[in-house]
Amino acid sequence: MPITKLDQISTKNGDKGFSKNFVNDVFQKDDALFEVLGTMDELSSFIGLSYQYNKNEFLKTIQKTLQTINSLIATPPTHPLYKKLVLITKTDIESLESSLQELLIKNPVEPHFYLPGSETTLAGAYLDVSRSITRRAERRMVHFIKETNRDDLSLSLEYMNRLSDYLFVCVRAEK
Repeated sequence: MPITKLDQISTKNGDKGFSKNFVNDVFQKDDALFEVLGTMDELSSFIGLSYQYNKNEFLKTIQKTLQTINSLIATPPTHPLYKKLVLITKTDIESLESSLQELLIKNPVEPHFYLPGSETTLAGAYLDVSRSITRRAERRMVHFIKETNRDDLSLSLEYMNRLSDYLFVCVRAEK
């Protein structure tokens, strides 16, 4: 059924600075949970923007993986819904590494400092922004993991670390 009314979009429950996670637990909007989720959302948006300029289909796969990571972050591992979620696996990381290796073979990277956003195409510039947001999302995730003892997110963190490497090489492949 299509959404046609404001109250279907806006509950106005957040007007006082609170929001809910996936299982309806209430947190302040500046909680580490929403810091990492918001940064991940921003990252996915910039990756989508990057896709519009270079049509690298693997970027869509990355966006789907980021959604998976967000669902894991937003759901406490003790909640029954957590068992129904798709988990990040070593296979996800290996897929990212494999794509990274393929890019490096086709486009070797010279070992020198690169100025972000200014040495390639517009698509490369957006990928550079995506890479820097990935690093911020990774820092937010580290903080969230430490604050909440969420060791279940270790593979997600590993994926994020590899993602910034992948995006760096993607930028270098832009000509």
